[in-house]
Amino acid sequence: MKIGLANDHRGYPLKEKILKYLESKKIECVNYGTDSLESVDYPEFAFKLSNAVISGEVDFGVVICGTGIGISIACNKVKGIRCAKVSTEEEAVHTREDNDANIVALHGEMDKDLAFKIIDKFINTPFSDLEKHKRRIKMIKDYEDTHYAS
Repeated sequence: MKIGLANDHRGYPLKEKILKYLESKKIECVNYGTDSLESVDYPEFAFKLSNAVISGEVDFGVVICGTGIGISIACNKVKGIRCAKVSTEEEAVHTREDNDANIVALHGEMDKDLAFKIIDKFINTPFSDLEKHKRRIKMIKDYEDTHYAS
């Protein structure tokens, strides 16, 4: 499994902790984020990671900004991305089981231990493959296909 991480300046400290955590678990990581506290624009990093997920360069993504909201909005502008801003382990499980999310968004001030638990749940929870969830995801894909250029 290969995980991509992207962040802005406010997500940088947490990203560094997550990178070390995942590498300690022998999970390959690719860093698409900034490596400094100097102010940057999060969409640039969100798009890099999202495109890596779509291309199959990485299996899943983790994005981090001050609130987790802005960077998740940017990720969701990329066709085929289903990024969920998550604050609990339960949300991480449900977004994988129900939405087949491929990127999880966290806020930069999140406790590192909670972030680790959320990421573990996210990457280890399979899509439920229930017909109702497949139907809903297909509705999203069909809308993207008919309303947005590739």
